[in-house]
Amino acid sequence: MTSLGCCLLLALTLLGPCPAVARKCDLQGLWRNELGSNMTLSALDTAGTFSGSYHTAVAATSKKILVSPLQGAQQHAGAKGQPTFGFTVQWQFSDSTTAFVGQCFVDRRGKETLETTWLLREEVPFRRDTWKATRIGTSTFTRIK
Repeated sequence: MTSLGCCLLLALTLLGPCPAVARKCDLQGLWRNELGSNMTLSALDTAGTFSGSYHTAVAATSKKILVSPLQGAQQHAGAKGQPTFGFTVQWQFSDSTTAFVGQCFVDRRGKETLETTWLLREEVPFRRDTWKATRIGTSTFTRIK
């Protein structure tokens, strides 16, 4: 092997493959979950809060589904850029509220995903009915825009 070949081989070994630039997750934009519900989130303000709207594709009501407002906050993004966040949705077509908590992930290809857990609390007429007033679930959102 020539000295030029040895130098090239040594340089490639020391440098290795170039790591991709870590992309930080940005909550602002349009998101869709596995059930077809759409969510639009505004840009974060300086305090880390945001607002938006939620249009659910599923509901346990016979009423017309309406787009509903949401309010939330994001923790300051850490070094990995995959922050945690939370938001509440005030449903405009039912007597219930949902609180979501989650984390934003960015994969190696740059695809952003929001992994969330939610609690939905519906109004019940009597305290004795509290046992059936709360539902829990998970939703995975992917960016549309």
